[in-house]
Amino acid sequence: MASEQLPVDGAAAAAASASGDEPFLGLLDVALLAVLIGGAAFYFLRSRKKEEEPVRSYSIQPTTVCTTASTDSSFIKKLKASGRSLVVFYGSQTGTGEEFAGRLAKEGIRYRLKGMVADPEECDMEELLQLKDIENSLAVFCLATYGEGDPTDNAMEFYEWITNGDVDLTGLNYAVFGLGNKTYEHYNKVAIYVDKRLEELGGNRVFELGLGDDDANIEDDFITWKDRFWPAVCDHFGIEGSGEEVLIRQYRLLEQPDVQPDRIYTGEIARLHSMENQRPPFDAKNPFLAPIRVNRELHKGGGRSCMHIELNIDGSKMRYDAGDHVAMYPINDKSLVEKLGQLCTADLDTVFSLINTDTDSSKKHPFPCPTTYRTALTHYLEITAIPRTHILKELAEYCTDETDKQLLRSMASLTPEGKEKYQSWIQDACRNVVHILEDIKSCKPPLDHVCELLPRLQPRYYSISSSAKLHPTDVHVTAVLVEYKTPTGRVNKGVATTYLKHKQPQEGGEEVKVPVFIRKSQFRLPTKPETPIIMVGPGTGLAPFRGFIQERQHLRDEGKTVGESVLYFGCRKRSEDYIYESELAEWVKKGTLNLKAAFSRDQEKKIYVQHLLEQDADLIWDVIGEKKGHFYICGDAKNMAVDVRNILTKILSTKGNMSEPDAVQYLKKMEAQKRYSADVWS
Repeated sequence: MASEQLPVDGAAAAAASASGDEPFLGLLDVALLAVLIGGAAFYFLRSRKKEEEPVRSYSIQPTTVCTTASTDSSFIKKLKASGRSLVVFYGSQTGTGEEFAGRLAKEGIRYRLKGMVADPEECDMEELLQLKDIENSLAVFCLATYGEGDPTDNAMEFYEWITNGDVDLTGLNYAVFGLGNKTYEHYNKVAIYVDKRLEELGGNRVFELGLGDDDANIEDDFITWKDRFWPAVCDHFGIEGSGEEVLIRQYRLLEQPDVQPDRIYTGEIARLHSMENQRPPFDAKNPFLAPIRVNRELHKGGGRSCMHIELNIDGSKMRYDAGDHVAMYPINDKSLVEKLGQLCTADLDTVFSLINTDTDSSKKHPFPCPTTYRTALTHYLEITAIPRTHILKELAEYCTDETDKQLLRSMASLTPEGKEKYQSWIQDACRNVVHILEDIKSCKPPLDHVCELLPRLQPRYYSISSSAKLHPTDVHVTAVLVEYKTPTGRVNKGVATTYLKHKQPQEGGEEVKVPVFIRKSQFRLPTKPETPIIMVGPGTGLAPFRGFIQERQHLRDEGKTVGESVLYFGCRKRSEDYIYESELAEWVKKGTLNLKAAFSRDQEKKIYVQHLLEQDADLIWDVIGEKKGHFYICGDAKNMAVDVRNILTKILSTKGNMSEPDAVQYLKKMEAQKRYSADVWS
């Protein structure tokens, strides 16, 4: 404003002088006055701007939890700018793939390969073609297989790019480690395919494909693989390792007592205040706070608990289909959080940030910061998980007793004795980090380092047990309370189900809410309602089929023709854990459902759904062989799903007059046609 007024003021002074009148102020006075006014105005506006826009400091500015927060998708630029040659990409659904990628990148410095971790979803993956221009460059892929042999959400685009494209990756040095579970049909399918495909596209495999089995000991698989991986890398590039491993902190602690309360994260997943100011679209980084309308017990006895929960999603704009999953962000048990704070002699209400010591990294913080230790341990960190060996190795450094230190170091080692001790003392005994610090009393790590070491608390996924055709604004969940006694005499509790158990709505009371989002699934009813279906779902495996049957009943009520719906359900005792008994009986009465139930402990000889399937070979062949119906399995992957698949193969062989290889092929064809679907867990 001041600069705009200067010419006017000057013109007025000149006019007064020309008229012969003595001006009140001389020209010099006017000029000085204008400068003073201008200076005052500038200072005023600058001060005001400062009040409107608070000073932003990197160290205390809250950040999102995106793994790659930078808007620049060029990983090549980042590698060149920071003198790096190793990039470790991860495809992760639960965080383990990301954790392994971080450990590999961190170790690279020992072998003169400075590394960075990258999320393929946030990168321009076509830049892989340029990676060969960087000396001694290497791309490592830590890829999990998810669902029915699918890539994880964040690796989907990359997977499709190499599948459908025909790019020339000559000169690309690469290695792949896969994360899978042998109880699933498509064990490590993604990693196996990517490893093979990169070679087909001209890439140079520096080290053999590694396969981790989460059903056994994926940690052992990983450290065994990387122990052979690094010597092969050194040999390939003609470099030498720097010897003894040096433990390096990835994040530095910054305590922030002066941060304004409204700039402190209190459990939000990404956007600050997102739980107070809810706005769609709702997803993994922006969950919807869904009120719980109903939380009732389904079991009638037996000492176990199974909850039926109804979540209200009205107004969220979230849509679901029968067969989809609802994901929920739980919080850790408050007593465990308090205990961990005490064991680390920390004030849980201290406000702090953990800041990446690698300034070039796109991941500035391991979780939303600034926050308090109480919030971090309650909302952001997996404190009940079985710690992996690298955590034990770092905790050992804080032992004042040499025996304690050697115990932890031994369990973190590759020796047969160390592996055996880790298996018995950690895994079999189900010890989490709280239990370890309780039992190894001389170990007193600083809480900020514990927060750095622990993995992120992940959302828990549940098969939706309702149909949107009947309940468009409600999502139903069927969940068994997880609670068991460990060999050490402790009682371990499931994070999510314990959290849900205490979320009881009270009539006339305040709404009880949980943060959720919907994850789409391939587990779908046939597009034609007249197609017959067979469903195998013992226990809570019944959940998605309750939605399926609701939908088919709804279609029948509308006068539509619906194919036969056969359900094989199983539980221990009819009088104790027969969930949704009255609903199932009603659907049978109406002719919508053909129910086959097995109560394993209601007679001397146990009967399971597998036995009922073997008895019904003619019915099963009629539905899937003659009428081209659909077959669904939901539940335990390790035993039940494997048994059912084997029984099905046998029925196809005998009733369909096929050889065993032909029966196996027939099943694979059914999968490809989406006529055979599994929603299983281990």
